[in-house]
Amino acid sequence: MPLLTRIRGPRDLDRLSPEQLDQLAEEIRTFLVDAVSKTGGHLGPNLGVVELTIALHRVFDSPKDKVLWDTGHQSYVHKLLTGRQDFSRLKMKGGLSGYPSQAESEHDVIENSHASTVLGWADGLAKANQILKRDDHVVAVIGDGALTGGMAWEALNNIADGDRPLVIVVNDNERSYAPTIGGLANHLATLRTTDGYERFLARGKDLLERTPVVGKPLYETLHGAKKGLKDFIAPQGMFEDLGLKYVGPIDGHDIEALESALARAKRFGGPVIVHCLTEKGRGYQPALQDEADRFHGIGPIHPDTGLPIKASGADWTSVFGDEMVQLGKEREDIVAITAAMLQPVGLKKFADAFPERIYDVGIAEQHGAVSAAGLATGGLHPVFAVYATFLNRAFDQVLMDVALHKCGVTFVLDRAGVTGTDGASHNGMWDMSILQVVPGLRLAAPRDADQVRAQLREAVQVEDAPTVVRFSKGAVGPAVPAVGRVGGMDVLREPGTDTPDVLLVSVGALAPMCLEIAGLLDQQGISTTVVDPRWVKPVDEAMAPLAERHRVVVTVEDNSRVGGVGSAIAQALRDAGVDVPLRDFGIPPRFLDHASRAEVMAEIGLTAPDIARQVTGLVSKLDGRFDRAAAEIEPARD
Repeated sequence: MPLLTRIRGPRDLDRLSPEQLDQLAEEIRTFLVDAVSKTGGHLGPNLGVVELTIALHRVFDSPKDKVLWDTGHQSYVHKLLTGRQDFSRLKMKGGLSGYPSQAESEHDVIENSHASTVLGWADGLAKANQILKRDDHVVAVIGDGALTGGMAWEALNNIADGDRPLVIVVNDNERSYAPTIGGLANHLATLRTTDGYERFLARGKDLLERTPVVGKPLYETLHGAKKGLKDFIAPQGMFEDLGLKYVGPIDGHDIEALESALARAKRFGGPVIVHCLTEKGRGYQPALQDEADRFHGIGPIHPDTGLPIKASGADWTSVFGDEMVQLGKEREDIVAITAAMLQPVGLKKFADAFPERIYDVGIAEQHGAVSAAGLATGGLHPVFAVYATFLNRAFDQVLMDVALHKCGVTFVLDRAGVTGTDGASHNGMWDMSILQVVPGLRLAAPRDADQVRAQLREAVQVEDAPTVVRFSKGAVGPAVPAVGRVGGMDVLREPGTDTPDVLLVSVGALAPMCLEIAGLLDQQGISTTVVDPRWVKPVDEAMAPLAERHRVVVTVEDNSRVGGVGSAIAQALRDAGVDVPLRDFGIPPRFLDHASRAEVMAEIGLTAPDIARQVTGLVSKLDGRFDRAAAEIEPARD
């Protein structure tokens, strides 16, 4: 009977021998490759933390002790060891989340899938333990990539200013998505490659453990030394200068060494950093051979080869990436910025073509935005490509540094709208709402690949204000041609009558769905004009007079209904004195559970049949109201 099937909770690990623990680690890796190859998910990060997770759950008593993960994509092994071993619907509706989930288990404390936040959580939980006089332990697992984020260092500054028990485990695999960069990465590399101390211990370990009575205690004493020998060999002073005790580097795949280090950190009684060296993708050769990101996130693959089960067509990201290369050839002032996501946001080709014009700032979106303002002020035009949901973190910098100073910076937002399987934190559903309040900012929502190219080019022509180009996740559909233009807006469908009923405003990638809605309305005898504003902020001046020629205006957007494009158009109509009813369709103001994009869209009613049905009802009410009003008015008497 496999050992993994006997694990129903962390305490089941206590009765396993060292040999069984090694066997369990191998079983977990086999399970992960088999399960995640079927569903897709974060494979490489979890293959790298198998032994570390086992050691954590043997030393600490979850859920009494709080084990926090940053980011949560490395929590699959944690799920397995806390009784969740049905991965058949991983990241699918009704299945396990790809991140920690409070709804799934009492062992999941925070649902963080945005990096660099865990140390702030840990600081707060440790303070709460102190105030409430609890003896619970707090353990924060953070990757070396997440340590490049400013929030992590703000938290470290506060954690060091106290004596509260808190164990910080640095999972150092030299990577976030891609290899970790920057000054911190160089310092960790120094610690990682200064292995004289660990080699000294490794040679002495066998000898000491064969020495009766005093061997093992002496080894642990040596391993825990903080000054003298270790300071001479491994310059870990950066952490200790902050007032944080430092243990490591530790082989993150040696369960016995990990348990020893974690147990000593647990006994210390104050904040301790345990620096663990792990290998992303460990035990799976296709992942280890993937230089791009070691299978950080994958779709369904053949488990033996690591190759995708089906080839994917052109996607929005690659269209943007190819156009960036063309722009780079044409304009020497174009530079690019990424926040530790060179490959996922499509900038790898640009980096290969123009290595001196690409800046990876690490997981530091705030710094990236301010640095972009500086680049623009210095005479360049930066293009900062980032997931839509991650731009939320840099809002203040977009507002007060880029927009206030009228800097020509282009933000390209990937994974905008409903993304689905990564759950609540990864849906890019807030950008068009929060950016509406930024003075001078211009926001484009391309409907197809041709418009991505065209609107990116229009965006980088703007030198006196921030511009934003946002697009969806996944495959890009066929081109949606315009049949005319009104002002700066593309007309996608003419109503076929001089007295049309509905002005349907289609935002971005929802154009095909909006054309389908118009077709369904036509079957009900409701004439519809479909327009794509292209630039949704500011509202085109032609919008109000066009709306005035229709009985009702309907907006459809892949963004929150609160403060989104529909709200902006409604305000523009009011300001212009156009009193036409408006109905806005979009994402409701709630966090959306993980499921496929289609399932999420159906759940929130953002489908062609749902919208067509509601618009038909709206027009019917208008007809009824007008008829009643006419009947109640008596004819004029002579």
